[in-house]
Amino acid sequence: MINYWPLIGILLVVLGFALKLNPMLVVTASALVTGLIAGMGPVEVVSTFGKAFNDNRIIAIVWIVLPVIGSLERFGLQQRASSLIRSLKGATVGKLLILYLAYRQITAAIGLHSTAGHPQTVRPLVAPMALAAADKQHGQLGATQADKVKAMAAATDNVGLFFGEDIFFAIGSIVLIQQTLATYGYDLAPLELALWAIPSAIGAFLIHGFRLWRFDRSLSVRAERGDEK
Repeated sequence: MINYWPLIGILLVVLGFALKLNPMLVVTASALVTGLIAGMGPVEVVSTFGKAFNDNRIIAIVWIVLPVIGSLERFGLQQRASSLIRSLKGATVGKLLILYLAYRQITAAIGLHSTAGHPQTVRPLVAPMALAAADKQHGQLGATQADKVKAMAAATDNVGLFFGEDIFFAIGSIVLIQQTLATYGYDLAPLELALWAIPSAIGAFLIHGFRLWRFDRSLSVRAERGDEK
């Protein structure tokens, strides 16, 4: 008979997120409870955690990157990035983010996923540069509009990575698609699947590029109306 009690861990995750508790504590507590209910001892549960972490050592890179970025920001990285954009003629939020979108898609397509991202580029570089471009073009933004610029910078990174990475045939998602299709009798090489991701990537670039152009226009309209919100 199947033992469903270990699934209580899923319920704990749902409740923890619903109560807006610390996600790290919720997931850790859920894993501990699941292991104990499944008959594992405390030492065995902790050992399982350690083995998973050791098998995925790339996670430890975070602890190296974060202090470096923090130090750079402390010594004026955001201010330098903003000054650079203010010195460029014709720089706008839309143009800047479209260039970043192209960079993100191209680098993701050749497997360089970690060369950019929210912690290492969006927060310390792209978002401050986009805000500087907006301030230069439209004057000081209100809090709501500034948050929208930051959100658009983050969204641009997401779109570029999501639709660019599948062009790289050695990524896990391509392997997953290949194996799933193989179970239904469709034997396709990873390269074939990756090639079909190119039209989607081009479409995503055009659609999101149009959104960025419209966002630029909306900022101009609000500036003309004198709306700072």
